[in-house]
Amino acid sequence: MGASAIRMRATHGKCLDEVAKHCVDFATVRAKYHSPAHPPLENTLTMRNQWKPVSFALGSLWVATLTAAVVMSLPDGLRSDAMADQTTPRAGAIDPGQGLNTAQDLSASFRTVAEAMRPSVVSVSSKTSAKAVASRLPPGLRSQLPPGFEKYFEDPSQGGRQMPEREGQGSGVIVREDGYILTNNHVVEDADEVYVELSDDRRLEAEVVGTDPETDLAVLKVEADNLRAIAFGDSDAIQVGDWVLAIGSPFGLDQTVTAGIISGKNRNRRIVNNGNGFEDFLQTDAAINPGNSGGPLVNLRGELVGINTAILSRSGASAGIGFAIPVSLARPVLTSIIEYGQVRRGFLGAQVRDVTPELVEEMGLKVNDGALIQGVLDKQPAANANLQPGDVVVSVDGKKVRSSSQLVNYIASRPPGASVSMVINRDGETLTKTVNLQERTSEAMAMFNGGSVLGAKLEPITPESAQRYGYAGMDSGLIVVSVEDGGIADESGLLAGDVIESAGGNAVSSVTALQAIITEAKRQGIPLRLIIRRGNTRMIVPLQ
Repeated sequence: MGASAIRMRATHGKCLDEVAKHCVDFATVRAKYHSPAHPPLENTLTMRNQWKPVSFALGSLWVATLTAAVVMSLPDGLRSDAMADQTTPRAGAIDPGQGLNTAQDLSASFRTVAEAMRPSVVSVSSKTSAKAVASRLPPGLRSQLPPGFEKYFEDPSQGGRQMPEREGQGSGVIVREDGYILTNNHVVEDADEVYVELSDDRRLEAEVVGTDPETDLAVLKVEADNLRAIAFGDSDAIQVGDWVLAIGSPFGLDQTVTAGIISGKNRNRRIVNNGNGFEDFLQTDAAINPGNSGGPLVNLRGELVGINTAILSRSGASAGIGFAIPVSLARPVLTSIIEYGQVRRGFLGAQVRDVTPELVEEMGLKVNDGALIQGVLDKQPAANANLQPGDVVVSVDGKKVRSSSQLVNYIASRPPGASVSMVINRDGETLTKTVNLQERTSEAMAMFNGGSVLGAKLEPITPESAQRYGYAGMDSGLIVVSVEDGGIADESGLLAGDVIESAGGNAVSSVTALQAIITEAKRQGIPLRLIIRRGNTRMIVPLQ
């Protein structure tokens, strides 16, 4: 017999002894009142009435003691079930205890973060005077505009209207206590005046330190004391399903907080810089609406993980799919703009594409993920590191590469002159290469943009080609390398050695850009004129 059983039986004995004692006392009293010396009947009845409550109490005590003794004498498993029956709610009842505590804890976390973020979040307002401007809003963002707003982004040179004076509204986040603020480029683009309003109602004029259309980011600067900068988080470490808060001024309602989760990572929607920008969006279902642009997306530690940028919606309002620029992409842009006033990016000198199942089968690749090197430019960083077409980059600086855009974004986030370590797969063999990056400039990118259009072979001008063709000091445009007989270029009078400077009033630096201008002119049925340089002469050439 165990010690617990011994204790239970000892308890049972004490309880039964107490009951027996009370029963003996009751019997003694009863005998006394039935003795010959008992007082008259009236007194006896009175005494009995007085003892009725005592008898009832003693009886109840006896029943309770007996019940406890029976329960305590049961085996452990049965005893637990018997006791549970006395405390567990009946079937169908709800016990909110732990669930309610968890919800209250989460609510308390939301409150704490929202309150802590208030001093770091600002409203941004901009004013642009009436003027004719070309449409530079990315097609993806154009489709998200509320009905009726498209007219403000039409291109006057293509038959649109002149843009009237307008005011814009957005959000921003203080990233340094000395007054630097991060927001979206499209919030302040082309603005003549920019103001920010702080949580303490101070309204300050802001200087646009620099913008980066390729990531849709901009950096502002205000002169003020007692500013609180937000802490930076790790957007690479955040996972799908993690809670986040979006804070900003949707529809002009400042300090609005919405909660949601990370719904996806590494989203590329081709909506930034006409589809030619750097994208690696965090997707969230935290409500993002017009006016949230530029505001912070934070985790439950109050750390900045993204800059709210765009939504996927047919109505212009939140549909539960919002996109934020991750801090891993935004922070290098911020640092470069503050340090140089512009963004300086690394340049690899290689063309890359995604590794797909079709490509694996077609080329007999030995890996299923990564970025395939499709082409390598001579005398550029990739070639200098002995990277070759057909190599697959599987990781860079220890980070796994799953897509070509991921590799391009990472290289662009590194400063010129930086060295990166790449692990590549070459015909099944794993190799490690160190690549010393150069600077990504328009001249460097122009090496990728040659091609044929209008029946002419064109190349973006470079310092070397400009010198070769005798155009000293020219740093932009397309050089006509050769002209096909009977083609549009031939019939329009273009000659080899001509430099196309602009088309339809727009400067051109790539064949892709020229082709887009030609396509749009055809769609609208309007004539297109080129401005070309031939030797020391600039002339107009109407396309036939």
